[in-house]
Amino acid sequence: MKVIRYWSVSNARWLQRVYRGLETCLNCMHPLLQRLGYQRLDSGFAAVEKVVKGFLFDSKSCGQCTLGETGMACPMNCPKALRNGPCGGVRANGNCEVDADMVCVWVTSWEGSKAIGNPESTIQVIQAPVDVRLKGTSAWLRAVRKKRGATNDI
Repeated sequence: MKVIRYWSVSNARWLQRVYRGLETCLNCMHPLLQRLGYQRLDSGFAAVEKVVKGFLFDSKSCGQCTLGETGMACPMNCPKALRNGPCGGVRANGNCEVDADMVCVWVTSWEGSKAIGNPESTIQVIQAPVDVRLKGTSAWLRAVRKKRGATNDI
């Protein structure tokens, strides 16, 4: 999975465009999704997300996706699960202090953000701590509801 994860980061620019296109489609579908019921749809969407994001980004399905802000690198791949930058233990070669064979997630995040075009605008946004209650739920549906001003109770 690491090979695909690194490929996704190196292709972050066009993957972000695809991601934004999906978000636009889902936002357009909001009335239908709302009529069907977000809570009813959540498990199906979460299953699709797990497969797609798991393959492309080695996503851990935390339910609070920050791929757009982190250069298409899932920060939950950090052995310390840090969502706001490296722990300070990044080795001189850019590898993780916990897993010496793994490139630090935040090094790849920065590279992905540079590939997108403007790393300062997104990667430096402070992310909220992970809410473990949302693990395994759909981040896509949550994003649509948030954008539409709906409550976030799924």
